[in-house]
Amino acid sequence: MILVAMGVSGAGKTTIASALATRLGWTFADGDAFHDAANIEKMHAGIPLTDLDRMPWLKRIAEWIDERRAAGEDAIIACSALKRRYRDVLAKDRPDVHILYLHASRELIASRLHKRTGHFMPEALLDSQFADLEEPARDEHPIRIDVEPPVEAIVDDIVGRLASLRRPSPP
Repeated sequence: MILVAMGVSGAGKTTIASALATRLGWTFADGDAFHDAANIEKMHAGIPLTDLDRMPWLKRIAEWIDERRAAGEDAIIACSALKRRYRDVLAKDRPDVHILYLHASRELIASRLHKRTGHFMPEALLDSQFADLEEPARDEHPIRIDVEPPVEAIVDDIVGRLASLRRPSPP
């Protein structure tokens, strides 16, 4: 199983996904590490990325996902994947890839970004993140998680939901 932990910047993708990977003994990657220098420079300057900017980044992440699948590894990657077409690059036609949607209010995210230091994604881009966000549709079978509780409670919730995904369907 591969999970794509998605949501706006500040939703806790890296924190939650890495804690979940540690708990489950899964491979973890941060999608930010797949950005090229030009994308990081644009975001640091407060310039939102375009779909053209994002496509090579998404393809690199999809390659990583396919490598994990080929190796038979369970893995989780933190990746904004804000639009359906981005998630389709990562998950479409990959039945073992699941979308983990980390959901929060704009107010909670703004307060987190205000406190965050040392990250290339400035608080000024929050509005563009929410403008780009297309919440996962029912046909994507997302696992929707509220990220207001403490990280351990969120991880407990996810682990419980994953157990139901792995159970065989009754005859």
